Amino acid sequence: MNDCIFCKISAGEVPAEELYRDDDVVGIVDVNPQAPKHMLVLTRKHYGTMSEIVERGDEELAGHMVAVATKLARKAGIPEYRLVVNTGAEGGQTVDHVHVHVLGGRQMTWPPG
Repeated sequence: MNDCIFCKISAGEVPAEELYRDDDVVGIVDVNPQAPKHMLVLTRKHYGTMSEIVERGDEELAGHMVAVATKLARKAGIPEYRLVVNTGAEGGQTVDHVHVHVLGGRQMTWPPG
């Protein structure tokens, strides 16, 4: 996906405030934070949505994303936080590359929007 901003970030072609990197995912600070602490966990391989990860039988990657998100929250000093995965336009997804939002540092409300 040559035009995918998250593919470019994970490849190191576009700068980002990187918090974590391994062979499968990259953790970064969100440039448009919706909470005092807002981080993203991106897959290094391009998947459009979490549904696509499951359809391709890569459920372990989905679990790894959640584990890394949890580690980032702990490292950021936010013991209580929200993890969000938006899927598709109606689900609020604005970048067509699967990612987990880690939000914290304030009271989260429900419903979210």
